[in-house]
Amino acid sequence: MRDSIYKNYSPEDAPKNVEFEPSYWFIFKGEHLLIKTNGKVSIPFVSSLDDLNLTAIRTLYMGLLNNKPCYSVEVEHETEAPEGMVFSNLISLYDFLDEDIYLIAGKAVQIINWDKNHQFCGRCGSPTITSNYERAKICTICGFKSYTRISPAVITSIIKDGKILMAKHGYREGRYGLIAGFVEPGETLKEAVIRETQEEVGIKVKNIKYFGSQPWPYPHSLMIAFTAEYKSGKITVDEKEITSAEWFSPDEIPRIPSKMSIAGDLIEWFISNF
Repeated sequence: MRDSIYKNYSPEDAPKNVEFEPSYWFIFKGEHLLIKTNGKVSIPFVSSLDDLNLTAIRTLYMGLLNNKPCYSVEVEHETEAPEGMVFSNLISLYDFLDEDIYLIAGKAVQIINWDKNHQFCGRCGSPTITSNYERAKICTICGFKSYTRISPAVITSIIKDGKILMAKHGYREGRYGLIAGFVEPGETLKEAVIRETQEEVGIKVKNIKYFGSQPWPYPHSLMIAFTAEYKSGKITVDEKEITSAEWFSPDEIPRIPSKMSIAGDLIEWFISNF
């Protein structure tokens, strides 16, 4: 279960006497993270962006990793990577970065996008300022506050006769995964599990139990995981999000996601218990 994900990271909204101290820099060009490629894949650890000859559009403090400051940074799209480094799509780094680094990077890109997309008030269109004491944008005219966006989504391990239901998602190039989807307004988490399962594969479930949760930056989700049992119905895929679905025994599972993901945790739980 994944309700405590960071090992050595402490989030903070404001730095405390850390200026020019060697820091971790999560530098993004669009959705691409700057990484060092000589030897083990890592992110820059330097005192300032001047050490990398880079200029930031925006810089946001994020807290401490291994008692060292962390910053999320956005740079212009024309920015060239320093020698020995490249800008790489974050999702492609899933199995190569240390777990804390990857998870903080996911948080970093969400904070950058929130800051970029909330320069003006969503209610009246006036400029906003950043709060001094919380992660919020405040309208300079009407006072409306905008917080970082989180979209809750459910993901479920559905079991029938010692087998787990896995489905091919149309957007994932034919790979199998678990049933998942966003929670809708006015819906409880368990209601979302029931609806998503019915919509995507046409079956009903029972004995829904909370398993764990994990932040997921694609694009700004909180994944809430559940286990459930098959109740009734015949698999009927929606042919939109889901192209096919099958029941798999533990030794038939086609591919296990990284242990950094809650999906991987759910599948490992199934393998261990069935």
